[in-house]
Amino acid sequence: MQDHTLHSRGGIITERNADYATVRLRVPAGVLSAAQVKQLAKISEKYGDGSLHLTMRQAVEIPHVNPENLVKIAKALEKNGTPIGAEQNEIVNIMACPGTDRCKYANCETIDLARKIDKRVFGKELPIRLRIAISSCTYMCNSPLLNDIGIIGRIRPLRVPGLCTGCGTCVEYCKQCAIKLKNGISVLDESKCVQCGICIHSCPYHLLKSEYAHYQITVGGRRGTSPAPGRELVTVETEEEVVEVVDRIVYWIYRTAWSGRPLADQMDEIGYDSFAEGIRKEFGPGAPEAEE
Repeated sequence: MQDHTLHSRGGIITERNADYATVRLRVPAGVLSAAQVKQLAKISEKYGDGSLHLTMRQAVEIPHVNPENLVKIAKALEKNGTPIGAEQNEIVNIMACPGTDRCKYANCETIDLARKIDKRVFGKELPIRLRIAISSCTYMCNSPLLNDIGIIGRIRPLRVPGLCTGCGTCVEYCKQCAIKLKNGISVLDESKCVQCGICIHSCPYHLLKSEYAHYQITVGGRRGTSPAPGRELVTVETEEEVVEVVDRIVYWIYRTAWSGRPLADQMDEIGYDSFAEGIRKEFGPGAPEAEE
């Protein structure tokens, strides 16, 4: 008798032709070694149709797999370090931009952070499908605000009086028009500043410094036909705090959320304000951990 246990896994997706399945992989931050890619090609040629599909969530899919080969392909993928992923009401692949490893606009490291979050929460079964995205700056190339949990690296610029040369480089680079030259020095309009850090990165004399490097965490973003940005939950300073806050959000959703509805549509009903207040007391600026 055939073992159909794997058919229920979120990473096994029945195709339009129900005689075949697509196998979605677990690839946190979308990072693969060349050796893993070569092996995936061999696995696809042996068990699929020889192609690989890159998903919008930085995962990889092997299309047109015969369900009779699911046990064999699962073992091959596990050995390759690219195990079967998630797609159903669970935490799906963690997205991340390149971060400080490669991007000149980045304010924080993202790849290792994605792996830490993946290790803590990936694949946990929930009442809803949960999407998490990490962006290293406020350009937000991977749209963290439109994910159930968004993590955004930001830095607040510090201008030391008397050091500005008035060259205007930061004014030129600021896309928010938050900086102007007045009396030969740059002046920041904090009401327009989004803490992107571009002025710090662009200063040719390195006169601007970071006053507060942090992660902004948002909750309740939504894509689809009725997109909505997530609500700002809290800002924290360390990767460890990010992972802890994400874990608390996941547990709150597990205990309170209803199935069949996006998180964005039920946040008020399941007590978001009370949850957010508790998180801010524990992790926000002024919390005991931040004072030490």
